Amino acid sequence: MGTALASLLLFWLAGADGDAQSHPPSPLPVHVGGRTIETAEGGHRFGWPGVYIEGRFHGSSVRVRFDAPHDHVRLSIDGVESRLFEAPGPVDLDISGLTEGEHVIRLDKLTESQTGHSRFIAFETVGTPLSPQPRTRQIEFIGDSFSVGYGNLSNSPDCTGADVHALTDTSRAFGPLTAAALDADYRINAFSGFGMVRNYEGRVPGESLPRLYPRAIPGEPAPETADPHWSPQWIVINLGTNDFSTGVRPGEAWPDAAALKAAYRDRYAGFVQSLAARHPGAQFILMGADPFFADVERVVPMLPRPLSARVRTLRFSGLDLRGCHGHPSASDHRTLAAMLLKLVAPR
Repeated sequence: MGTALASLLLFWLAGADGDAQSHPPSPLPVHVGGRTIETAEGGHRFGWPGVYIEGRFHGSSVRVRFDAPHDHVRLSIDGVESRLFEAPGPVDLDISGLTEGEHVIRLDKLTESQTGHSRFIAFETVGTPLSPQPRTRQIEFIGDSFSVGYGNLSNSPDCTGADVHALTDTSRAFGPLTAAALDADYRINAFSGFGMVRNYEGRVPGESLPRLYPRAIPGEPAPETADPHWSPQWIVINLGTNDFSTGVRPGEAWPDAAALKAAYRDRYAGFVQSLAARHPGAQFILMGADPFFADVERVVPMLPRPLSARVRTLRFSGLDLRGCHGHPSASDHRTLAAMLLKLVAPR
């Protein structure tokens, strides 16, 4: 009788172990930083720089699925880089051998993709999915290549187009560095070469960053769906380099530099007011380098009160500009983040 009971127990245990081994993985609920479009299958398409996706689980293994036709993507587990994906195309990766326990997994979009998009499919685990933990602070950065982190890993301004792509890491630009110091969620709504009213060398006339800003993906015309959970305490704008770094050419919309500056200030003031209407609790920092900072300062008194009281300006200079094509280096981005933190860090 005892032998029969023992055999029955072994049979039951074997069946239970088989069920555990065949248990299908469960998708993790995710926290998304940046603008995305949720797909019918529950994934996310995205194109703006600096998008990141986080999940939590209890277990020792996780499956990661995404498709990045153009972008470089970093995978981190518990804040430590696990993989860097630079080859284009779909990824379906099983990671096992983690210490049994709670883990945080994160994907970061490192590169800029002005056309096309990447697609997050899912994090999955045979362990226990846990709810993500959004941060209590939120900060948004609006700008151009400086905000993207264009070529910031380079030690020389001499770069090919391929170099720029390989040596750009938006997560190490001044915006994400500032957000990390504040333990804040962030968005980077930036597009290299675009300005407030005029783009670099007058390219793509009629387009500008404020015209792209409403889009869910910068290379697609569809507008962003309103996100009730996005209400940044700070909005940081750094636009003007592309408006003024090259002179006005014949046939452009402005007869001279004075007219361009006036149009810049008018659009800037209107843009800040539209953002303030969208985020009535936000405070603003308007950044500017020496060549156009005087016009940035002149925007503030153009704003109605009490909005103008919520706006501060930040002048920056003295950068080494060793990044690709004379852009800020990784060291410069740390300098800019330190300057910003003096304005936004809680006292």
